[in-house]
Amino acid sequence: MPLTNEHSTTTDGNGEENTNLWQSILNDVQKHGNPKLNPNKQIVVLGDNESGKTTMVAKLQGIENSSKGSGLEYAYINVRDDYRDDHTRLSVWVLDGDPAHADLLKFALNEETFQDTLIILTVSMTTPWGILEQLQHWASVLADHLDKLKLDIDFRQNRKQLIIKKWLEYIEPGDELDPASPMKRSSRNLGDDDGDDIDSSALPDGTLTCNLGLDIVVVVTKTDYIQTLEKEHDYRDEHLDFMQQWIRKFCIQYGAALFYTSAKEDKNCDLLYKYLTHRIYGFPFHTPALVVEKDAVFIPAGWDNLKKISILYENMHSCKPEDYYRDVIVQPTTRKAINRETELVAEDEQTFLARLQQNSFGGPAVPGIRINETAMRQGPMGGIQASPRKLDGSKVVNSPGGEGVLANFFNSLLYKKTGSPNTSLANKSGAESLPDKATMRSDAQAELDRLARKKPAAPPSTGSTPNSSGVDFDASDC
Repeated sequence: MPLTNEHSTTTDGNGEENTNLWQSILNDVQKHGNPKLNPNKQIVVLGDNESGKTTMVAKLQGIENSSKGSGLEYAYINVRDDYRDDHTRLSVWVLDGDPAHADLLKFALNEETFQDTLIILTVSMTTPWGILEQLQHWASVLADHLDKLKLDIDFRQNRKQLIIKKWLEYIEPGDELDPASPMKRSSRNLGDDDGDDIDSSALPDGTLTCNLGLDIVVVVTKTDYIQTLEKEHDYRDEHLDFMQQWIRKFCIQYGAALFYTSAKEDKNCDLLYKYLTHRIYGFPFHTPALVVEKDAVFIPAGWDNLKKISILYENMHSCKPEDYYRDVIVQPTTRKAINRETELVAEDEQTFLARLQQNSFGGPAVPGIRINETAMRQGPMGGIQASPRKLDGSKVVNSPGGEGVLANFFNSLLYKKTGSPNTSLANKSGAESLPDKATMRSDAQAELDRLARKKPAAPPSTGSTPNSSGVDFDASDC
C-alpha cells in the first residue's frame, strides 16, 4: 500500500519540491527499513567424507554431540537479531561425500532456492595432499549442477554481477565511518539490489574468473592437526605457506572467503558463525583479515588479491609457488601396515601319511621333512618311529625286529576307508587285504613287549630309548 503523509500537498511555490522530497524519504524507508529476517535463506555444505562437515555444522548450531547420517542431511541454525528482536531458522543441507549421492543436490539447490543459498566447501588438514583436488572436484560438481538448472539467463547474469559488486565494495573494518553504530547496515539490502552497471574490468587479475553467482566460503577444518604434520611428517612453514597460497588462489578465482577452523581447539568457529550471518542477513561484522596464525587464518571475500598472496613466496626456499601441488605436498608413504594373518590350508591326511611313509621306509627323502617323535604323533598310535626296509603297496616284507608290524600299521592308515576305521582296503591290484586294526594293535603290543625285554642301551640326552633295531618309542604313547 503506498505511503502518504500530511505534508504531501502544500500551497506555497515549493509545493511540488516538498512533495517529491517527502515521497522519496518515505519510499526509501519502505524499501530499506528493517525487514524481518528472511526465513528462506539456506547453506549447502559440500566436501569429502571425513572432512569435518558434520562437526562444523554442530559447532554452528552450538551443540556438542552430532549424529552423522548419509545421503543428504538437513539441520538448522537458530539465528537471532538482538537489535531488532527478531529470530529465524537458517537451513543447512549437508551432502554426503560419496559421488553416488551427488544427484541429491537437486533437492537442496534448485531454481527456487538459488538466490537464497550460500555454499560452504570443506576440506580437512588431516589430508593436506588432497585439499586442492577436493576443492576443484566439488567446485566442478557445483558448476555442473548449476548448468542443469533451468535458470533465466538474465537472472543468473545479474547474480554474477551482484557477486562482483560485493567483492568490489568490500571495506576493511575500521575504514568505514562509525562502525559501532547499531544503524550501520553496510550490506543489509545488498542482496536485493541488481548488479547493473558493474564494471568487471575493475577486478584484480585472477579474481572471479569462475563466477557461479553464489556466495562461497571455503572452510579448512581440523587445523590442530598441523602440529602432527610438523612432528611426524616434517612439515615446515614453507609447506604450510605453499598450501595456503594455492587455497587462496582458488578462493579469489571463485570469489570465496577462507576460514581455517579447529572444532577441537575452538578456533574460528564463532567467527565463522558471525561471518555467515553477515553475508546472509547483513549483520554487522568488524573483524579484519587474519593471516598471522597458521592454524587460524581468516580472509573475507573481497580482501585478497595476488599481490597479497605473493608475500607468502618469501618463505619458500625448497619449492616455487607455481610448482605442482602434489609434488610439494606429498602423501606420506609411512602408513601403519594392516596386520593380516596368512591363511593356512591343512594338508590332506592321506597325502601327509604317504609322504611320511616314503621318507621313513626307504623312499626318497622329502626336503625339509625329518621323522622324529613329534612327527610320529600325527597318527593314532604316535610315539613309534620305525625304519622298515621296504613297502610294496599292500604287500609287507617282514624283517627281524618287528619292522613288518610297523609297516602294516602305516599301510592301514594309508588305505583305510573313510568312516570305517576298523576296515582295511585291498591294494589297487586287488591283492590280499591288510590286517585289521585289532590285529595290528596286538602285533604292535607284542613287538613292544619283546623290545622292552631286551637290555636297553644308555638313554640319549633327548630322553628317548633306542634299541638294537633302531626303533624309538615312548611307553606313555602306547
